[in-house]
Amino acid sequence: MAGPALRIFSGIQPTGRKHLGNHIGAIAQYVTSQERGEGIFCIVDLHALTVAYDPAELRERLYDTTAILLAAGLDPARCILFRQSDVREHTELTWLLSSVTELGRLERMHQFRDKSDAQRRMVRAGLLFYPVLMAADVLAYRAHEVPVGEDQREHVELMRDVADNFNRRFAGGEEVLVVPELRMPEVGARIMDLQDPTRKMSTTGASEQGTVYVLDEPKAIEKKVKSAVTDSGSAVRRGDGKEGIANLIEILAAVRGIGPAEVEESSASMRYGEFKALVAEAVVEYLAPVRERYTELREDERGLEAVLGQGAERARAIASGTLADVRELMGVGAPSAIATSV
Repeated sequence: MAGPALRIFSGIQPTGRKHLGNHIGAIAQYVTSQERGEGIFCIVDLHALTVAYDPAELRERLYDTTAILLAAGLDPARCILFRQSDVREHTELTWLLSSVTELGRLERMHQFRDKSDAQRRMVRAGLLFYPVLMAADVLAYRAHEVPVGEDQREHVELMRDVADNFNRRFAGGEEVLVVPELRMPEVGARIMDLQDPTRKMSTTGASEQGTVYVLDEPKAIEKKVKSAVTDSGSAVRRGDGKEGIANLIEILAAVRGIGPAEVEESSASMRYGEFKALVAEAVVEYLAPVRERYTELREDERGLEAVLGQGAERARAIASGTLADVRELMGVGAPSAIATSV
């Protein structure tokens, strides 16, 4: 039976508060992908175990993230939304794929090096295997596209190589595991901290004042944007030494759905203060529908669980088929011909 014309998969961490960069770089892509193909979206709670965490807070953050995704426009009738740990095929496939993944490659991954430096007292083994689990997340669904931000490019490159290694080693070159493509937004793939525009906007390691959160109140957004670090010039344009104003141009272009050059052209006569006010107004308007819908959705935890549970059943139906094919080709478990006849 032929598969879907286009299958799209992406996962999102349930830790931390979601910020403007998350929304532009990932969540907005999830929503628009529902129009282009079969979207499968996973809240990756198993990935969250690779750093120190509080179990009760993890559950709360998972519901927060689920509500934000739904408030942003994910429709369970048009996509699959589920919790990673509810589909155990992810973890078994991770172990199987470890047989075609180089240890040295994992040790050189930027995320492992950066986070292991921060975990000097106890570097968790799961941190090393994080990229293999991420590969399994995507390859389990034979997804064609992975919509993520620029910071995930290295992980997608690894999962492509893992799929290719498996296909050559066990499938005679046949594409049993689909080699996925990275998809990044044309504008807004890397939103920077408003107070330090040389660093990516983040919930960890970034400044509170430089991070616009999806659920921030309008006044908080306005204050953060208007106090954004720029430069001593006055021209609203991109260029060397203008990282701060370039970041604001990128943000305005992303939330309006236009190109940065168009923003520069339409704002050429503005001074920085006027331009910041324009950006603040646009961001407030952009995030308002999510913030307004979120509160009602977040209060209904039974409803959120129902969405996740139904999504997990649909996800399991797909992932189990992939896992069965991988087990068969790798010689793991009873041969399918015998198993089906018993």
